[in-house]
Amino acid sequence: MVSRCEARNHFRFIKDTSFAFPEYSSFAFPKLTFGKAQKVLAFRSLLCTFAEKSKMAIIKSVNGLEPKWGKECYFSENAAIVGEVTMGDECSVWFNAVVRGDVAPVTMGDRVNVQDGAVVHVTNKIGPTIIEDDVTIGHNATVHACTLKRGCLIGMGSTVLDNAVVGEGAVVAAGALVLGRTVIGPHEIWGGVPAKFIKKTNPDQAESYARHYVEYSKWYLAEDGILPPSDKE
Repeated sequence: MVSRCEARNHFRFIKDTSFAFPEYSSFAFPKLTFGKAQKVLAFRSLLCTFAEKSKMAIIKSVNGLEPKWGKECYFSENAAIVGEVTMGDECSVWFNAVVRGDVAPVTMGDRVNVQDGAVVHVTNKIGPTIIEDDVTIGHNATVHACTLKRGCLIGMGSTVLDNAVVGEGAVVAAGALVLGRTVIGPHEIWGGVPAKFIKKTNPDQAESYARHYVEYSKWYLAEDGILPPSDKE
């Protein structure tokens, strides 16, 4: 149920932004001619419509190229996915993360998770970003025009720059800076600024994060009514 204060704030928002939703502009101004009950019902319907819109991530085309994704992907409400972005199944893009394929494509395999605040981008004339299956991109990481091999983990707050390659099952430690054209071998841990080899990973050290995030994403899909609640278990 919407309180008077909430309704008033929503009304102000609608009045200020009605130019963006011309199909609702007749509700935004006090020149309605029908009765009070009809006004209340129409206004409630409008609030529900805006509530549904607010649940959607920002999905935006650029130069006629639009994002595409597979089955059971989860995108948080304020995630942004822009341009030539292709994802496989069971991927997730979390709160305040950005995947932007405007000047080159971003290609993601299955079960990739882009965590809160992370940025995935490309570089004009240099190349795309290629992310294979079961990759985890941690909170606030930046991945730029590089290649991330199957099952690798990009740690929180780290940066991977143009034309770098992170090998299968490798780990980029939190806060690390992987310089352009660096090649990290399979199942290696690199850290520091600039990043250097530290040691080999333990078995399944990186890959397990992708499985966890598939599970977490299904909780949110169930909460949004996209999957049945039983799939949360």
